[in-house]
Amino acid sequence: MSRSPITTHILDTSNGKPARNVPVTLLQLDENTQQWQSLCTANTDDDGRLIDWLPAELTITHGTYKLLFDIDAYHAQIQLNGRAFYPFAELCFRVLDDNHHHIPLLLSPFGYSTYRGS
Repeated sequence: MSRSPITTHILDTSNGKPARNVPVTLLQLDENTQQWQSLCTANTDDDGRLIDWLPAELTITHGTYKLLFDIDAYHAQIQLNGRAFYPFAELCFRVLDDNHHHIPLLLSPFGYSTYRGS
């Protein structure tokens, strides 16, 4: 298994555990139309990670990307149905080089944060 050029993981800071089986979609901004194009969707693993999730034929080029996390789907799994403030999280970022990009999400029912990981 090889690591995708864009990876993520989600930690539920309210219970200190990984957020499992969360649908995550990667989108790219079309610079000409300014519309988002969906590239792929996958669910986080038991460790809350997406490591090898991009299709082999997908080439990540320089540009603007977005990770869309379906937070409501996760909260439904842990019986928090509709009681969390954010139904989803959108994290926009730029790919300006060919390095690996790791974008973690720290999640709680009433907030989230992120940073450029390694």
